[in-house]
Amino acid sequence: MREACGREFTGAVARVEHRGRLVFERAYGETRADALARAVYCDTLFDLASLTKLFVATLALQAVAGGVLQLDEPLTSVIPEWRDTERAAVTLRMLLAHNSGMDSGADYRQILDENVERFALDAPSLAPPGERVIYSDLGFIALGIALRRATQTSLEGLARAAFPPPLQYRPPANVRLHTPATEDDGWRGRVQGVVHDEKAYLMGGASGHAGLFGTAADVARLTGCYLAASVRRPQRRSHRAASPLLPSALAREAVAEQAHDPVLRRGLGWALKTNDGNSCGRAMSASSFGHTGFVGTCVWADPERDLQGVLLTNAVYFGRNSAPEPSPTLRQRFYEAIVDGCHPEPAGGRHPDPVGGCHPEPVEG
Repeated sequence: MREACGREFTGAVARVEHRGRLVFERAYGETRADALARAVYCDTLFDLASLTKLFVATLALQAVAGGVLQLDEPLTSVIPEWRDTERAAVTLRMLLAHNSGMDSGADYRQILDENVERFALDAPSLAPPGERVIYSDLGFIALGIALRRATQTSLEGLARAAFPPPLQYRPPANVRLHTPATEDDGWRGRVQGVVHDEKAYLMGGASGHAGLFGTAADVARLTGCYLAASVRRPQRRSHRAASPLLPSALAREAVAEQAHDPVLRRGLGWALKTNDGNSCGRAMSASSFGHTGFVGTCVWADPERDLQGVLLTNAVYFGRNSAPEPSPTLRQRFYEAIVDGCHPEPAGGRHPDPVGGCHPEPVEG
């Protein structure tokens, strides 16, 4: 991480938890590579990019748990625009597993004068519902629309009720200079403190596919709920309720295969390790689940070891053509290093020595 700082990103936070306990957390670098730079700290807010999808998927699963939405019913009751169209059979499960057939996205320059939500709902599909995996930002934009309509609450309101701060859409102006800057995209200039994803930006900064800003601890807290359910230990409680974030059975279903793909299998919102070329590297087990974000964010969890690692960076700062994400080598090295550094045994074995000489601390519950 120290070697990559200043070359592959200007700032980063790495966090490792084992059996629900923090064993390593460290910040690296600065928010940008110029005179406006600020130091990055462990509680620095990052543009989470597509890690937003994990939080919105969780909101959707909460709606399922509450009976507001059904996983396998067509969504035409809340998206009537799809009646009598090729999407009439699309279900919530399909949107979450990225096999709805919807297109992946759109070049922002082609939709500058469009209503992005309407574009997402109306854009032609690339495949029949359920046929194959197509990773789709448009599908998660549609998911956000479905959630808002079904609950009669904005995504911001749903996220605020479900997840503790500082996680948020649209950070206030006084926070923006302290968030790691992303790309100078030639349209907005150097992007800092506002969402990098152009479609989310055109939607005002809050969408189902991107827009959330959060810390490594925010991501780890969410991931920990699924990991705890997978290894059958108590989940952390919701910050505003006495109950867990999700029923354990539903959380386990979310990290089980829902749609097969030879490159990256899909759960409900989550990606599942499919081969050693995935960003979690070679050392994590075949049951591992995670997700990446375009600006340089990543999380993976390994249920066989009850181990998770969060890596937040701003790698797109140096340009998407040279490094559209943190180098796969960096990500793979990071996840291989946390397995090697923790020396975790399978669940039920000895607790590992802390990584990097840190004393294990209980994660806030």
